[in-house]
Amino acid sequence: MKYRKCGNLDFEVSALGFGAMRLPIIDDDSGQINEDEAIKMIRYSIDHGVNYVDTAWPYHKGESELVVGSALQDGYREKVKLATKMPSWEVKEQADLDRLLDKQLEKLQTDHIDFYLLHALNRDHWENYQEVDVFSWIEKVKKEGKVVNIGFSFHADYDLFEEIIDAYNWDFCQIQYNYLDTEFQAGKKGLKYAADKGIAVVIMEPLRGGKLAQDPPAEIKEILDESNFDHTPADWALQWLWNQPEVAVVLSGMSTMEQVKENIESADKSDVSSLSQDELDIIEEIKEKFRGPIGCTRCEYCMPCPTGVDIPGNFAIYNEAHLYDNFAEKQKQYNEMDTKKKASACIRCGECEPQCPQNLEIMDLLEKVVAYFEN
Repeated sequence: MKYRKCGNLDFEVSALGFGAMRLPIIDDDSGQINEDEAIKMIRYSIDHGVNYVDTAWPYHKGESELVVGSALQDGYREKVKLATKMPSWEVKEQADLDRLLDKQLEKLQTDHIDFYLLHALNRDHWENYQEVDVFSWIEKVKKEGKVVNIGFSFHADYDLFEEIIDAYNWDFCQIQYNYLDTEFQAGKKGLKYAADKGIAVVIMEPLRGGKLAQDPPAEIKEILDESNFDHTPADWALQWLWNQPEVAVVLSGMSTMEQVKENIESADKSDVSSLSQDELDIIEEIKEKFRGPIGCTRCEYCMPCPTGVDIPGNFAIYNEAHLYDNFAEKQKQYNEMDTKKKASACIRCGECEPQCPQNLEIMDLLEKVVAYFEN
């Protein structure tokens, strides 16, 4: 495993971090984690050098922290830095901060969180945190030893990112960043802004919800095949990130042991400035051809839908139909969905849109899915 500078912190972090957002599940239910397999995967990664494990309150319908807590028993807790996140949407007053953190410590079976984040900051969450005086609370829990390093994860525009960065002496931050999202949210500009201040930058969605790890569309596959470089689709995306000195650790939400092994192998050969100009040129070429029509990462923050619509599922089918030019197959898949899960079941209540980290106009996009598959 390769290790990297973690901002101004006196700690070298593994190039690859284990993200516990997409653990193996049972019966296609994200709330039913295959606990035995998930624990094997987390422990295998730690045994092979991963020293940063990331989870959060809402992951897997609240079950992720419990499984991570179990995985870190038997001496594994001492081998890693553990990250989890304050559920910003649950905070109404400062007392909620203590209540939620204490519950997370209990679920994770630990007495401290090494890397604690204010989760999914946007304008509303940020203003609310200031109203409840989150900074005095941060100083308190740091003094108590419950939190070691403090940071935030971010889902809004660059101007707000800069405002938040400048508001406090953060230890680290977490941003969505991959070769398709260089100008989105904090983007490359935010990466450099934080790193220049000595703030460690943790990368989420390096594979854009798994999209960049799949077999690419024919046009892109032809470019990669002709390049004669020995990279899998996932490796192309990961190496592009590790090539940049501002990146501290790249989180990968892995669902199978095969993915764990492949990503560890990629991390083992990673380094800053290791890609040739030819490799960088290829990534620039394929990224222009790889943009799907709907920028959903399948994070599920928009779920559950009050009427049962599978919002990420609808968008995934639509994107794949366009990217892979397989309308008939994807229409069949759409038609086989439960009626309540289809895009046409949307009643435009609007509850989903404020929750979307990508700021997608979900209701209008669902109508586009309906027009494409049903009309």
